[in-house]
Amino acid sequence: MRLASLFLFMAAGFASGAAHALEMRIGLSAPLTETAERLGQQLRQGAEAAASAIGQHDVSLAVADDRCSAEAGAAAARQFVEQRVSVVIGFLCTESIEAALPILKDAGIPVITPGVRTNSLTDNRERTGWPVYRLAPRADQEEKAVAEIVIDRWRNQHFAIIDDGTIYGRNLAENLRAAAELQGLKPVFIDTYRPQLDNQIGLVGRLRRAGATHVFVGGDRSDIAIIARDAASLDYELAIAGGEALRAEGNSVPLARGVLMIGLPLPAEIASEDALQALEAANIVPDGYAIPGYAALQVAVAALEQAETENRPVAEILSSSEFETALGPVNFDEKGDPAQNPYRLFRFDGAEFMEVQ
Repeated sequence: MRLASLFLFMAAGFASGAAHALEMRIGLSAPLTETAERLGQQLRQGAEAAASAIGQHDVSLAVADDRCSAEAGAAAARQFVEQRVSVVIGFLCTESIEAALPILKDAGIPVITPGVRTNSLTDNRERTGWPVYRLAPRADQEEKAVAEIVIDRWRNQHFAIIDDGTIYGRNLAENLRAAAELQGLKPVFIDTYRPQLDNQIGLVGRLRRAGATHVFVGGDRSDIAIIARDAASLDYELAIAGGEALRAEGNSVPLARGVLMIGLPLPAEIASEDALQALEAANIVPDGYAIPGYAALQVAVAALEQAETENRPVAEILSSSEFETALGPVNFDEKGDPAQNPYRLFRFDGAEFMEVQ
């Protein structure tokens, strides 16, 4: 395993005029080699840019390559303990963070992850005591957002729910169906379709005969594009919505204008101007995990500063405070998950997804 260490020093005084800046030693764990290297480097670059832009304290980043593996994740944690970091940011993979957390917990070092969505990471917090806080949404937050948004907007419509039979598609569809049923709403049509066909004329015909005017599709972008195309070919006005899989590219059939997506905003679309300027100054493209890495570093620094000022543990600060970041205000619930569901409704305008206000 190749481990890299990076130290960034900045000479600046406290805003209060103290004689010297607060020294902060922060660990950063990311896959910096092998298959996920590109994503890990995005996270690292974003965090480094944030550390350089802060200029208020002496920030020292100890960087470790966790390679998205349990073995390397545990090694990274031991490195952070040896280097006496106060907080760790990073981790993009479940295997590495789950191996690291028991070690970091014993050392009293909290972790802020912008990438791991696995529900069990925080669901087991009461049993494990893992001091983990995540900027990334939980895996089930998409399902919850789909149910809330679709039901709110379509409760007076003749809507249908279909899925492609995959775990992802079926979970979205079943959760929506169950939530609708709890509110006394019944879809006019429910079906599991065969995915990756050249056309879905038969499925579209069944939707029309059922009287559906709106349909939620638990499936990928390619199938949704084909369903929309075939509905248009039959002069069938059908409102279509899907999940964040609609962000994927590569299908041969263009996606129709007006298709709805319940998904996450792209970080660059909602990032603060200060963060975008800092990344630009460092010649960093604000893609992937660059901005989440920037935001995670901001949370870590703000928590350490408040912990020093109030003489309280960093984990206690993370559990009870709100932090201003490049991605907007951030605070965590009792499990360490994002307190607000970040999923939103978007409409495809023929070129990109625009948020529906």
